[in-house]
Amino acid sequence: MGKEKKTESYDNGSYNYKMFKCFNRKFKINEVQPTDDVRDAFCQFSVGGSGRGAGGDGDSSDDGVMGAEQLCSFLDDNQVNSATTVAEAQRLIDEVIRRRHHVTRFTRHGLDLDDFFNFLFYDDLNPPITPNVHQDMSAPLSHYFIYTGHNSYLTGNQLSSDCSEVPVIKALQRGVRVIELDLWPNSTGTDINVLHGRTLTTPVPLITCLKSIRDHAFSSSPYPVIITLEDHLTADLQAKVAEMATQIFGQMLYYPESESLEEFPSPASLLHRIIISTKPPKEYLESRNPIGKQKENGNVSPSSEEETPGTEEIQTLESILFYQDCDNKSDSDQEEEEASEDQKPAYKRLITIHAGKPKGTVKEEMKVVVDKVRRLSLSEQELDRTCSSNSQDVVRFTQKNLLRIYPKGTRFNSSNYKPLIGWTHGAQMIAFNMQGYGRSLWLMHGMFRANGGCGYVKKPNFLMKKGFHDEVFDPKKKLHVKVYMGDGWRLDFSHTHFDTYSPPDFYTKVFIVGVPADNAKRKTRVIEDNWYPIWDEEFSFPLTVPELALLRIEVREYDMSDKDDFGGQTCLPVSELRPGIRSVPLYDKKGEKMKSVRLLMRFIFE
Repeated sequence: MGKEKKTESYDNGSYNYKMFKCFNRKFKINEVQPTDDVRDAFCQFSVGGSGRGAGGDGDSSDDGVMGAEQLCSFLDDNQVNSATTVAEAQRLIDEVIRRRHHVTRFTRHGLDLDDFFNFLFYDDLNPPITPNVHQDMSAPLSHYFIYTGHNSYLTGNQLSSDCSEVPVIKALQRGVRVIELDLWPNSTGTDINVLHGRTLTTPVPLITCLKSIRDHAFSSSPYPVIITLEDHLTADLQAKVAEMATQIFGQMLYYPESESLEEFPSPASLLHRIIISTKPPKEYLESRNPIGKQKENGNVSPSSEEETPGTEEIQTLESILFYQDCDNKSDSDQEEEEASEDQKPAYKRLITIHAGKPKGTVKEEMKVVVDKVRRLSLSEQELDRTCSSNSQDVVRFTQKNLLRIYPKGTRFNSSNYKPLIGWTHGAQMIAFNMQGYGRSLWLMHGMFRANGGCGYVKKPNFLMKKGFHDEVFDPKKKLHVKVYMGDGWRLDFSHTHFDTYSPPDFYTKVFIVGVPADNAKRKTRVIEDNWYPIWDEEFSFPLTVPELALLRIEVREYDMSDKDDFGGQTCLPVSELRPGIRSVPLYDKKGEKMKSVRLLMRFIFE
């Protein structure tokens, strides 16, 4: 409906909406009341009233008190959180009382019904997923999905936006662990700029980006940051990059002593370290690729990994892989000649993650080399074609090696693609344009809220087992999701934001996004004219691969005459959901957390 913003009128617990500049409509704000399930849980575990007490018998009552021991019992039994101690439960109680009653010296040490209801609605005290790193971080890097950015320096679209260190900083603060920089000579050929080549994007100096990475790499996670470089430089400028990196990063920069790795190191072994992934320097490729040498243009190293605007979009994967140095299309690194230590340029020594030389067909390319690990990048279209014909080879390859997927070259507006096809085949680096927004990016945010938001999520065991057979789909689960109510819109929005003449009409959509067999969507009824919608509806979702399923939640405001308005969204990894009644904070379209808006929900696994 109308979006005209008017002066807010709030009087004695009601909102006034002015119609036609002469009539007033008054809507009372109803006080939020605990749902029946919340009331029943409190009565079951509280003591001191006429209720049952902790497991006792008797009639339900709201006048009891829930102490630390009772709260422990509730968390253990109802929320399946047996790790909470009595002392921790008492700290939770004290924090709830401090927030609600603004006192520092407590006259009572338990929660009444309203306190308990508010505790359930505090998303920092009662979050929907595990907030800490809890997965095994000692496996090789290839065993993890890694939070990966694409063209991390762009502030907007792929053709004409500014290049800046600011998007790099924002990505690192969000937990992104793979930063991509495109390196080009400046106009005089004496220094290095970062920009999207052959476009109208304005450059930013490489040194600015490197210093920003140094200063913000571990602001949200201590686990390693990988810098993927698309190198279009001369040998002299490559040496300058090596000098910059070693001086700026110092001891933070990790590179192996050996020329190639037999197995990638683990995230745990690389705490607070930065590693570089790119192709080897040009001079080691010329002798191996005479065709590429003939097609070179000037002295610039042809090591672009991705499509650039104007490049032919459709090619066979075999030709892309084989002529990677000629056509600037693929992301396979070249296999280098053996060289003595004093012949190796400093730039080459800094490269930790390489790839092997393509040897023909896709099937041959995906063969696992026993004594060497590498990285390969494919566009989203190449991934689709490869998975349709060689899906098992992709899974086997990603058990030991790294696979990076990047957006097709025609996504000029910095949109993104569906990440699930890459994840279901074990691709570790699903490179996304983090400066955009949309449903695909919400899924990316959701996946990497897992494991404490550290940027590394352990791949499911079935993706790491030898072979890829139907039995991986045997362990089935069912997820029950109950949407109780929502709150906070009144605090974050003007009273005429959703509807000029009345309070909003909210409804909630619940999606499962995963393998095709698991995809599903449900929707609550519309609650009319209410800032505190109470739906109290439950949905069930059978799951075949819960390890790769995401729960996407979106609140909309119903509009009869126009597109329904956006009221918030979130996306959560199903494998990380904490059973029980939980507070679920919502985010805006760009993935920024809203100040006050949240849902009260319950999750149960069968």
